[in-house]
Amino acid sequence: MKVDILASGSSGNCIAVTSGEQIILIDAGIPKTKIEKRLLAAGIRPDHIEGIFITHAHSDHVKGLPLANKFRIPVWATDGEWKGISGVDDELRRTVESRFSKYEMIELGGLHVYPFKVHHDAYEPVGYAVEYDYGGRACIVLDTGHVDEDIIDMMEGQVIIIEANHDPDLVPLCSRPDSVKTRILSDIGHLSNEQTAAALQQVVRGRGEQIYLTHLSGENNNPQLAEMTVKAALRQRGFEAGKHYTIEVV
Repeated sequence: MKVDILASGSSGNCIAVTSGEQIILIDAGIPKTKIEKRLLAAGIRPDHIEGIFITHAHSDHVKGLPLANKFRIPVWATDGEWKGISGVDDELRRTVESRFSKYEMIELGGLHVYPFKVHHDAYEPVGYAVEYDYGGRACIVLDTGHVDEDIIDMMEGQVIIIEANHDPDLVPLCSRPDSVKTRILSDIGHLSNEQTAAALQQVVRGRGEQIYLTHLSGENNNPQLAEMTVKAALRQRGFEAGKHYTIEVV
C-alpha cells in the first residue's frame, strides 16, 4: 500500500492511497487544478481515482471537489457532512452509512474502507482506515480534539497518518483570537504533539510502521518539535526511528 500526501495543513488536505491498481483520495482540500498537478507529479492519473472520501466539510478538506465532477469520481461523506458540501453532482454523491452507532464498511473491489467517528467541531466528522485484500492497511486520523479507544483500535496497521497540530504552550502566544485558541485546545479541536505521541505509544508495535505527522499549525508548531515529541514517547516503549518504525512530518 502506497500513500502520497498531496497537501497537509490549514491551507488544504488531500491524501492519495494506492493499493494494487486501485486509487482513492482522502479529502480534496486544495483547488482542483493543484490536485491534478500533484497527482500527475506522483505518477497518478486523476481519471483512475475510484472514490473520494471526505473526513468533514471544512473548506480545507473539500474545496477541490470540482475534481469529482470533472472526472466523474464518486464522493463519500457522512449524512451530517453532506449538509456542508455543495457543488458535487447528485449522481456522484454517496453517503457513509451507520448502523448501531458504527459506520458500515465500503468496498471498492479489493479495497475496504472503514469510516470511524472522530471529535471535531463539524457536523459528523470521521477518519478512515483502508485495507487491501492482498495486504496492507492505512489509517488516516485528521482533525480530532482527542483520541478515544475506538480510534486507537482503528489505528492499528502499517501506515498511520495522524495530525500533530500544535504545542499547547505555543497556542496562548499566537496571534489568533481567544475564541480560536480555545477551539484549538478543546476536545473538538485539534491534537497536540503530546496527544498524538500518546496515541502512537498505544498502537506502534515496532514492526516497521510508517508514521506521517500531518496538519501542523504554522503558528503553533514546528516539524522538529512534533517529530521530537513523538520519537521521545516511542523511545519510552523501546522503539527507535529507522529501526522499528519510520516517521515523516508533512
